[in-house]
Amino acid sequence: MNYKSVQSGISGSAIETIGNTPLVALDRLGAGLPGRVLLKLEYFSPGFSVKDRIACQIIADAEEQGLLGPGGTVVELTSGNTGTGLAIVCAVKGYRLICVISEGNSTERARMMRALGADVVLVPQVAGGQAGQVSGADLEQAELVTQQLAKQHNALRADQFSNSSNYRAHEQTTGTEIWEQTEGNVHAFVSMAGTGGTFGGVARALKARNAGVKCYVVEPAGAPFLAGGHVTDPKHKIQGTGYMRDLPQIPPELVHEYLTVGNDEATETANNLAKMEGIFAGFSSGANVTAALRLARHSQPGEVIVTLACDSGLKYLSTDLYE
Repeated sequence: MNYKSVQSGISGSAIETIGNTPLVALDRLGAGLPGRVLLKLEYFSPGFSVKDRIACQIIADAEEQGLLGPGGTVVELTSGNTGTGLAIVCAVKGYRLICVISEGNSTERARMMRALGADVVLVPQVAGGQAGQVSGADLEQAELVTQQLAKQHNALRADQFSNSSNYRAHEQTTGTEIWEQTEGNVHAFVSMAGTGGTFGGVARALKARNAGVKCYVVEPAGAPFLAGGHVTDPKHKIQGTGYMRDLPQIPPELVHEYLTVGNDEATETANNLAKMEGIFAGFSSGANVTAALRLARHSQPGEVIVTLACDSGLKYLSTDLYE
């Protein structure tokens, strides 16, 4: 999908600024390693996250299919990033948006969505839940509320976990951009799996151009559900991922291998990204880069590993990420 409607130096709306994000070499963090890690800075989009892309695609596809028209309402379950992206698109297009979010997510996310005009419904965590650590059970509780609201308001359910617009946004834009920015010199792609759309779309785009590109799914160390491992910590700190549910957006044939990253590793790498590379990102970005650097240590000289800075560190200032 091409977000820009006019070829000029002036964007017609914030929607047209989504995507075409920079790709930066992490040559300070990766100094001395045989492989080279490149990080795509998705927080350059207006909602400060990779999810702006799918928000734009979901709404555009719904309009084209006649599922959403003037005066319509959109409802979505979100950890905050997709909701923020949807809030931007709905603000520009004039739709009402209702976002459902677990109270376990950082407070900045709900505040951003409200600031952008969305109605935000906060769902209490299940018994024993901890702030900043959203479990699969918390997500299930929020899902029930989302279903009720969608029915009550006769609304479009964005349904990012199942909607094919999710992976197609990344296949058409993110993956294509990575290929073009590296001029096809990419040997591996690494991504945390939240809904699976980012990994699924980028992997499709890269493998369509070179079937030899190795694509790695990253999961929290305590919740390696997709890999079929033993779940020991469903309440990990890496928000927006590790929900311990099947992800139809990731066909198994796209996955070369599953990797895991712990809370402390993700936190340390996120801090090092800020202090050594000037890149201010969140927990999932720290996890992505941790996994990518691990691969770079065991790569052939000159091999290129690409991963994503999924969102901005500004969304985590109320957490212990940058204490």
